[in-house]
Amino acid sequence: MTNLSKERPKALLLLAGTATMWSLGGLLIKSVKASPLSIAGSRSAIAVVLLLLVLKKPKLTWSVAQIGAALAYAATSMLFVTATKTTTAANAVLLQFTAPIYVAIFSSWLLKEKTKLLDWITVFLVMGGMVLFFLDNLSTKSILGNGIAAASGVSFAFFIMFMRMQKDGSPLESVLLGNVFTAAIGLPFLAWSAPDASGWLYLVILGVVQLGIPYILFSRAIKHATALEAILIPVIEPLLNPVWVFLILGEAPGLLAIIGGFIVLSAITVRCVLAAMLSPAKEVST
Repeated sequence: MTNLSKERPKALLLLAGTATMWSLGGLLIKSVKASPLSIAGSRSAIAVVLLLLVLKKPKLTWSVAQIGAALAYAATSMLFVTATKTTTAANAVLLQFTAPIYVAIFSSWLLKEKTKLLDWITVFLVMGGMVLFFLDNLSTKSILGNGIAAASGVSFAFFIMFMRMQKDGSPLESVLLGNVFTAAIGLPFLAWSAPDASGWLYLVILGVVQLGIPYILFSRAIKHATALEAILIPVIEPLLNPVWVFLILGEAPGLLAIIGGFIVLSAITVRCVLAAMLSPAKEVST
């Protein structure tokens, strides 16, 4: 029995746990009464402490790829928190989940990877789904929130691509730096928008349970899971995220957003499954 098959059951549990903890983001962010940047900065500062305890001596190469991934991570974090505060949790997470589409568009330029017909078909379907998000519940605030969420998908795509460029690096170092950058930008906003006692409790949970621990578990699980498993199991996050918000806070996306989300999620999942099935087994680097 290979090491991969021995460790796979544990890896699958770690991936499922990771996605479930990530999915708490929408509920916890909406529960903190503070500005988006102060939430993002505080969450990242708490995550930095946890990551330093795990890494002990981070291997910082300061390469273009490592810095690029860190900056893209910081942008993604701040944009996602802002979008979650401005639009529905479902819209925020599903529009961020369009990242693989931007990877398909930009990878030929940044990674020298050829974009295939299947990628362009998926791009067309996802863009159609995104139109429905912007048609749903038309208002200045919702359009702004959806636009910010879509931007977080672009920055997350660059985070993925810069991570792929680090063939011999540790993904946690880039995540650590990204959280440091986010904390440096966001923490000063606490002077104008500080949370109350319950808000700080939610921020600790965000930093430790929703951000720090999941990335540690994901970095370990990815070494023993197949590409297909690593693609499919994290889909739990965009499915559960709006569920928690609806059950606890009663927020529900509109009908057009639900249809758009179904199109986006289905198109990307099918595309990833087909790509994984048609490609030789290899370690996932993201």
